[in-house]
Amino acid sequence: MLYARLTNEFYARDTSRKIRAVQKAKGERGVPLTTNIPYGYRKDPENPKRWIVDPEAAAVVKRIFELCMEGRGPLQIGKALTREKVLNPTAHKLRQGLNPPHPTPEDPYYWNDSTIVNILERREYTGCTVNFKTYTNSIWDKKQRENPIEKQAVFPGTHDAIVDDDVFQKVQEIRQQRHRMTRTGRSSIFSGLVYCGDCGAKMQYGSSNNGDPRQDFFDCAVHRKHKEKCPTHFIRVSVLEQVVLKHVQAVTDYILRYEDHFRAHMEEQMRLETSEQVRVRKKKLERGEKRIAELKRLFMKIYEDNACGRLSDERFDMLSQNYEAEQKELEAEAAILQHEIEIQEQQNESIEKFIQKAHKYMGIEALDGYSLHELVSAIYVDAPDKSTGKRQQHIHIKYDGLGFIPLDELMKKRETA
Repeated sequence: MLYARLTNEFYARDTSRKIRAVQKAKGERGVPLTTNIPYGYRKDPENPKRWIVDPEAAAVVKRIFELCMEGRGPLQIGKALTREKVLNPTAHKLRQGLNPPHPTPEDPYYWNDSTIVNILERREYTGCTVNFKTYTNSIWDKKQRENPIEKQAVFPGTHDAIVDDDVFQKVQEIRQQRHRMTRTGRSSIFSGLVYCGDCGAKMQYGSSNNGDPRQDFFDCAVHRKHKEKCPTHFIRVSVLEQVVLKHVQAVTDYILRYEDHFRAHMEEQMRLETSEQVRVRKKKLERGEKRIAELKRLFMKIYEDNACGRLSDERFDMLSQNYEAEQKELEAEAAILQHEIEIQEQQNESIEKFIQKAHKYMGIEALDGYSLHELVSAIYVDAPDKSTGKRQQHIHIKYDGLGFIPLDELMKKRETA
């Protein structure tokens, strides 16, 4: 009886190992491992391993990303789609004659906020295949666990993109921000983007007691709690809108007239800002890679010492676990450093992307959530200056992919050129 049970366990373990090996090989070749094709795509009838765009569903996916870029949260997006009677993913697949993994919904038009979150977080919409997003410990423990990003396998350009990579990355940033509503139920397109120019804390959105939208404001979070730690930082939303719009108009107008000069100046500025950062990161990466190589040599040495009896099993287990833990930590850090270096070395690409956005918003007359998040990554508000008898307040706009644009300096150089 015991022999039969052990034989069965050995057979099950061996079969599981072989299946995992096959899946791993397929996944490393870029073959999609998921059997649940993301909403917005469907199987190609001529090649089941390939995904093609489902036009009707893809239009909904695009709209979901657009609404998020405008500042809407998953709950708000879900309510909007439910109100407009848009079929949810399960109902859409059922109508196509497919067999979705979820049961038939009671209301085919109801969109759960978790469904919206799942769509907003799927990198596959940028046209890539993502394998090994989850893992299980063994055949006896089938619980799905999230794999860290550095252990996932990403293959770009495997199918048509529904969402631009820039929009996807921006949405992930927006999702990390907390959009605070006032007691009146209003929110601001600037929420999550405004920071105190002195202490660097986020500025919180609020409204007056009378509920007049013209009185809505942003106030430093640190000043609200500890007035002695940070001076008063308060700005009306209406003033913020005017100042930011005016600056965006000036920047886009300057690019329209002096694009070559703008490009050359920003390239030089970003080169000076990033060259030292890249050097420091490369040096740190080099040290990490040397230590990883050293750990591999040490592991081989203790393995040989253990095999020859010069190192006890207990000591070998302890050392190997320590080496493995350190190696994993260093490899994760190396992956992050390499990614940061690649980003910094692609600054020229960031400049070209921003110039394209500037052309897109040439002649802009009003800001909405989408345009604001495409152009701006942060806004820093200084404390008001009343020394002249008039209230003056400066803001500093950090543009997406470029940082701070020295518009006054650019204009002065252009005038003297």
